[in-house]
Amino acid sequence: MSDLWEGISQAFWLVLQLDADLVEVTLRSLQVTLTALAIASCIALPMGALLAVRRFRMRRVTIAVLNALMGLPPVVVGLIVYVMLSRSGPLGVLGLLFTPTAMIIAQVVIIVPLIASIAHQALRELWSDYHDLLISMNATQLQRMQALLWDGRRALLTAALAGFGRAIGEVGAIMVVGGNIDHHTRVLTTAIALETGKGDFAMALGLGFVLIGLAISVNLAIHWLTQTEREGRW
Repeated sequence: MSDLWEGISQAFWLVLQLDADLVEVTLRSLQVTLTALAIASCIALPMGALLAVRRFRMRRVTIAVLNALMGLPPVVVGLIVYVMLSRSGPLGVLGLLFTPTAMIIAQVVIIVPLIASIAHQALRELWSDYHDLLISMNATQLQRMQALLWDGRRALLTAALAGFGRAIGEVGAIMVVGGNIDHHTRVLTTAIALETGKGDFAMALGLGFVLIGLAISVNLAIHWLTQTEREGRW
């Protein structure tokens, strides 16, 4: 028990004194995840709006596939990206394997279905309120999507935060395509796994505290935005 408390106290001290290794890993994690989130949002949010306003033959199938992909195991995504970026793969010539770019690609693939699905559900409800108005104004499909994206920006931010929470805590795909290389592709989750294996519980706990802090911050932000959205409707 004394070893546990000693490890926890050392972990808190590492966080409070802003240990160089801990800060480096944290900043790299944020850089990779925020970049992936920006790219994924640019893809997923218009996709959710399109599915809300447009009716086409394979629409229900597309939505079903999108929802199914939300549960895609991250390690499978990592394996697919690894094969694509490996030397024998179609994109091997780019030399992206075991780089932060490969990690970003994997995270984008993981969170696009999640963000798009949440965005579609939110914008579908909004579209039912705006449908008659936008149709009567002869708004084009692009204008309808723009109106929904702007008016639903609070709910869409919630979708983006959910994607961030999924990406920042991901380890399987990141480990496969990034390789957990020190000072290059090591992020919070892979560093925790490594330090735990080495028996350095102080550093592992310190990294864990940072990750928990980020996760709690994201969940509080989602809760606040959800409450604000509900109050706004009233």
